[in-house]
Amino acid sequence: MRFSIFVISIFALLGPAAADSFYTPERDKYRVEAAEENETEERLPKVLLIGDSIMGGYFKQTKDFLQDEVQVLRHPGNAGETRNGLKKIEDWLGETEWDLIHFNWGLHDLCYRHPESKVYGKRDKIRGTLSVPLEEYKENLEKLVQRLKETDATLIFATTTKIPEGEAGRFVGDDAKYNEAALEVMKRYGVAVNDLYRISKDFGPEMYVAPRDVHHTGKGNKVLAEAVADAIRKQLD
Repeated sequence: MRFSIFVISIFALLGPAAADSFYTPERDKYRVEAAEENETEERLPKVLLIGDSIMGGYFKQTKDFLQDEVQVLRHPGNAGETRNGLKKIEDWLGETEWDLIHFNWGLHDLCYRHPESKVYGKRDKIRGTLSVPLEEYKENLEKLVQRLKETDATLIFATTTKIPEGEAGRFVGDDAKYNEAALEVMKRYGVAVNDLYRISKDFGPEMYVAPRDVHHTGKGNKVLAEAVADAIRKQLD
């Protein structure tokens, strides 16, 4: 088996236009440009995380937890929704022989947006339009999984984290619906699952940067990073 790990997770808040406009809080912009390989780590299995700003939040701590065990990398920018993933996946995979890919899409797909909204990311679940309908989400995920399996890397899908009450562009409960659809795809293709949704369901207010915000504090990111690191270790073992 080749030793490279690729972790994908979906950045949380989508901008109105191209992938570069996908919203990522300043505090989570750690190495928002692709993390580069380190010569001292070349002997280690390679890990690449793909995802949205949620992944951006837990990336650095995941890397720290796995120091001297694997080389944790990430794609540039915010992965956004599955439509963006289909456009960018070849660039993200590049020429590297990955050992493991940990990935997620969901929060951007299930978000409602309206061009006249004043909320960042143009989020508006009252007047807005759903970014990617559930059935298309499943179809897009299937295409993405098929491509990822061609790498021969070990795959781990991370379920979408919990949507807090009152979020401007997302309905509570859609997270569970989109996760259920994703799990159908993962089961069909034999992809391991890291259930971050289950973990985040118990998060209290102290785990979020603000009320009605999907992004997490350092404390919340640490819990998620531990789960990601543990999932990677388990699959490599």
